[in-house]
Amino acid sequence: MTIQQLSIFLDNKVGSLNDILQLFKKLNIQIIASSIADTVDFGIYRIITPDPETAANVLREQGISVNVNDVFALSLDNKAGKAADAVAYFSNAGVNISYMYSFLIKERGILIFRTDKPELAKQIIEKNQLPFFRACELNGLC
Repeated sequence: MTIQQLSIFLDNKVGSLNDILQLFKKLNIQIIASSIADTVDFGIYRIITPDPETAANVLREQGISVNVNDVFALSLDNKAGKAADAVAYFSNAGVNISYMYSFLIKERGILIFRTDKPELAKQIIEKNQLPFFRACELNGLC
């Protein structure tokens, strides 16, 4: 129901993102999905990767600030409106979604999100039998 996501804190300057990407390339760390949110001074680069702990350790060894967080991952039919249907369950229950992004994998829409009420979100997923994406699916181990 949840997977791990890297949140990397970058200076908002030329080359910061390239440094991360080149490091991952050099070490053959695959990025499945990513998103950047920026402010004037810094950005938060969120990454889904098959081995988040290894990636986080590599970044920390390079002096790069990174957190590993659990995020919800729903697996939806790749059809228009499915994300809206899923988000409505949370909205109707008073659960705020702090941020969200999505990607396709194996013809499924994967909806990644973080919420201010994770326990309630888990209950909503279980009650409504929402299909979720498992971390082992990132590298084909399940």
